[in-house]
Amino acid sequence: MSWLLYIIIVVVVVVVVVVVVVVVVVVVVKVLVVVVVVVVVVVVAEVVVIVMVTVVVVLVVMVVVVVAVVIVIVVVVVVVVVVVIVVVVVVVVAVVVVVARVVVAVAVVVVVVVVVVVVVVVVVVVVAVVATTTAAVASSPLSQFVC
Repeated sequence: MSWLLYIIIVVVVVVVVVVVVVVVVVVVVKVLVVVVVVVVVVVVAEVVVIVMVTVVVVLVVMVVVVVAVVIVIVVVVVVVVVVVIVVVVVVVVAVVVVVARVVVAVAVVVVVVVVVVVVVVVVVVVVAVVATTTAAVASSPLSQFVC
């Protein structure tokens, strides 16, 4: 039973890790696409407005920096959320394992107590029957002929 539980825990952890890896890969690909699009837009804008004022170029660079900062913030938030989810899953699995062990231990104690009580009751009943039978035979008038 406990091996099955460990196998289930390993499967759950592997599934969670695979999901986390897939989410991170998707986020990284999306971030790379956004960065490539932003870089292409910036290069085209610089080629088109090469003769324009330096202020326009500074504004474009500021927009790129803001987009990059936002992308970094989003990636960090996603990673933190994924880590928190993994930690919560691991803690829940650990609590379930501990509770299962406690339940099994209590069940074993209850079974042992019930078996001991049944054995004691059987022994008491047998002793009482033997004592009663012996006393009845000893007090019987026919017991003179037995001995």
